[in-house]
Amino acid sequence: MGQFIFIPFVFFGLIVLISAFFIVKQQTSVIVERFGKFQSIRHSGLQLKIPLVDRIAGRLSLKIQQLDVIVETKTLDDVFVRLKVSVQFKVIRDKVYDAFYKLDYPHDQITSYVFDVVRAEVPKMKLDDVFVKKDDIAIAVKAELNDAMSDYGYDIIKTLVTDIDPDSQVKEAMNRINAAEREKIAAQFEGDAARILIVEKAKAEAESKRLQGQGIADQRREIARGLEESVEVLNKVGINSQEASALIVVTQHYDTLQSIGEETNSNLILLPNSPQAGSNMLNDMVASFAASNQIGEAMKKSKNKNIEE
Repeated sequence: MGQFIFIPFVFFGLIVLISAFFIVKQQTSVIVERFGKFQSIRHSGLQLKIPLVDRIAGRLSLKIQQLDVIVETKTLDDVFVRLKVSVQFKVIRDKVYDAFYKLDYPHDQITSYVFDVVRAEVPKMKLDDVFVKKDDIAIAVKAELNDAMSDYGYDIIKTLVTDIDPDSQVKEAMNRINAAEREKIAAQFEGDAARILIVEKAKAEAESKRLQGQGIADQRREIARGLEESVEVLNKVGINSQEASALIVVTQHYDTLQSIGEETNSNLILLPNSPQAGSNMLNDMVASFAASNQIGEAMKKSKNKNIEE
């Protein structure tokens, strides 16, 4: 009978002995109290406490934690905007006591300071400056939080403004402005391209006209040189300059008629300005034919003379 009474005491003793040991995970601190009073802080590993006297009051993680706070405020140009501020913080290893006993809800405390700083800084800026100077906002939040939370055993690692979300109507207006600005720039580039094309085309036409004029001048120069040489040749056979000019005109006249006659579907109508003018032209042509015969006869005589000699 006594053995059966002893078994529960042994079992109870084993439970008490086992409860004296506890394990603390890595990057974790455990607060141990004795009869409701702070006793010690235990870190990672196997730890021992007095059963029924000591108790684990709480556990604090020493890892870096992140709290996302969304703040809605107004900018200097009266635009409502929502900012998402991410705060990265951790419990200072040497200040676990302060973190556990001085501050009950650290997340609420951090959120309050973030709201206070953001609503003090953003109303000083225009909407465009909020996007440009978001790092300045994050730095201001971090400085304020460090001053306030270090006394409670928390270290603010970094603060980031991860999102800036204006009102939907404001975003649509900004998109329209941006689109209009880009269309304006595109129109300017198209205008510049068209102007350059016109200028280059004008330069090309001017160069073409210059070369064409130069070609015509060279052609007329060669024609004049050819006429000059023809007159000199005719003068050598006893034909004066006036007769030579008439012969050249007649030759060019017949060359023109021959060129026109080569075309199958061409018609030529010669209308004199007056009967007198027509008569004079006919007389000139007859005189030209006579001059041509004289030139032919003179050239034959000269050739025969040279053969006889």
